[in-house]
Amino acid sequence: MGCACCKQRKASKAVSSPNSCDTGNGTQALEPSRYIADPTFNSGIIPNFNDFSNPAPSSNFNSSRPAPITGGGVTLFIALYDYDARTEDDLSFQKGEKFHIINNTEGDWWEARSLDTGKSGYIPSNYVAPVDSIQAEEWYFGKMGRKDAERQLLAQNNPRGTFLIRESETTKGAYSLSIRDWDDVKGDHVKHYKIRKLDNGGYYITTRTQFDTVQELVEHYTERAAGLCCCLIGSCRRGMPKLADLSVKTKDVWEIPRESLQLIKKLGNGQFGEVWMGMWNGTTKVAVKTLKPGTMSPEAFLDEAQIMKRLRHDKLVQLYAVVSEEPIYIITEFMSQVNTKPKCLYALIAAGMAYIERMNYIHRDLRAANILVGDGLVCKIADFGLARLIEDNEYTARQGAKFPIKWTAPEAALYGKFTIKSDVWSFGILLTELITKGRVPYPGMNNREVLEQVERGYRMPCPQGCPASLHELMLQCWRKDPDERHTFEYLQSFLEDYFTATEPQYQPGENL
Repeated sequence: MGCACCKQRKASKAVSSPNSCDTGNGTQALEPSRYIADPTFNSGIIPNFNDFSNPAPSSNFNSSRPAPITGGGVTLFIALYDYDARTEDDLSFQKGEKFHIINNTEGDWWEARSLDTGKSGYIPSNYVAPVDSIQAEEWYFGKMGRKDAERQLLAQNNPRGTFLIRESETTKGAYSLSIRDWDDVKGDHVKHYKIRKLDNGGYYITTRTQFDTVQELVEHYTERAAGLCCCLIGSCRRGMPKLADLSVKTKDVWEIPRESLQLIKKLGNGQFGEVWMGMWNGTTKVAVKTLKPGTMSPEAFLDEAQIMKRLRHDKLVQLYAVVSEEPIYIITEFMSQVNTKPKCLYALIAAGMAYIERMNYIHRDLRAANILVGDGLVCKIADFGLARLIEDNEYTARQGAKFPIKWTAPEAALYGKFTIKSDVWSFGILLTELITKGRVPYPGMNNREVLEQVERGYRMPCPQGCPASLHELMLQCWRKDPDERHTFEYLQSFLEDYFTATEPQYQPGENL
């Protein structure tokens, strides 16, 4: 029942000949459910805060960065975005500029010379891609999960036929084509097609129509639907990539002078300090958390910050730098927050926590207040690890007024036994916050009553409007024995599929 080409196709496009469309059914086997770990990340050893034998640390941060060139090659790179220099060592450039790479040994920062301006300096390596490569295409999104692709394609202002191509999660060397579609039954939704690779290097969705490059495949389906749900009319908007550091100079030495920061607008007050929108070096917008003197030991904070700096994931707020002398400043990426936390974020939060789980780390203060949601429903977890360092008596007493008892697992609140499984308990509480649109947990009960009742086996009832199956997941997060609680890996996998109707993993296409 493949629909005709999208009406948005430009009139100037040539009409395909009748024999240009393949007539095979192109049916593909359904892919099994899966959970894909992030690519290996080994920038430093992080202590194991849990009693679990986890695999090697990994991350999906900067996963779309092109592979560095090696030796004396003459591969040219092209800018995918505009970039304004942050320091005198950086090189400003415009999208489309081409570069010769002089030195690529600095990891996230490469020394380059612009062939357009002749100027040299450091550029962020995830802002460029090899010329004429698939990574240089507007529609290529690299490593991206199915649910993230759907979230981006279903954003407002994307018409039917908006598409992106990403690496296949299940087949090495293959790609997935994700297209926004619409029909009377489902309304706006996304269809996914597997792009397979031939042994000789070609690509196809159906073996009857093969292409030398993915670019040729895209051009073909831009001109005709040929069995897809509709023609490809334009690529999905690709957000700016995240930088791991303020600059090449702060990559390894990231204790920065207080004088380099300007606090511009107060964003909020907390029990232990304030949060500001600020500027670093007069060039870069950042978020600055200022801590009240005595909140934590500068020495202990600096030790912890060295670990936090190595945590890199697109669902975590990135730590950029610190001022470790009191009053302590914590400098992170800035997010323009929106006042919504929709259900599609449940799995994104679980994904960030699954990364923390794999890195053998613990959040210790997981709650909705520490979840930031930005434009395009970008979701990130903040303030991981800081709770361990707080020295305020009203906090360290664990039952004091400042301690988040309503979010804390009983073994952590009573005996100080914090593990990733106590974070799982907190995640269950966070789900109640999200589904009730911000209601404080355990309504009508104070901290002491909560602690006593939970120890006796009390668990919050199903919130109004909450599906019974989701409440059952919460109850599993609140099991008394920490070892009986789910892993975040499981929670991510469960929630990724929870709000999606059962459907094939990939569309077979019709008359492809």
